[in-house]
Amino acid sequence: MGEKPTRRRQGAYVYRYSGLGCMFAATVLLFMAGGWLLDRWLGVLPLFTVIAAFIGAALATFSLYRKLLGPDE
Repeated sequence: MGEKPTRRRQGAYVYRYSGLGCMFAATVLLFMAGGWLLDRWLGVLPLFTVIAAFIGAALATFSLYRKLLGPDE
């Protein structure tokens, strides 16, 4: 039978996974902001904002995958 996790361990999981979620959101938002600035500079439709959002989401997903399946430091 598995042992019940302590409150401290549960808190560590909450902080770890909410930090990963914030990292994901920040990555996507930063790439979108860069795409938006590029759109304004070039005076085009929100083409680069959308492209940058997809690139940011892909890179954030890859980073999240590596952090979740990589060795704990």
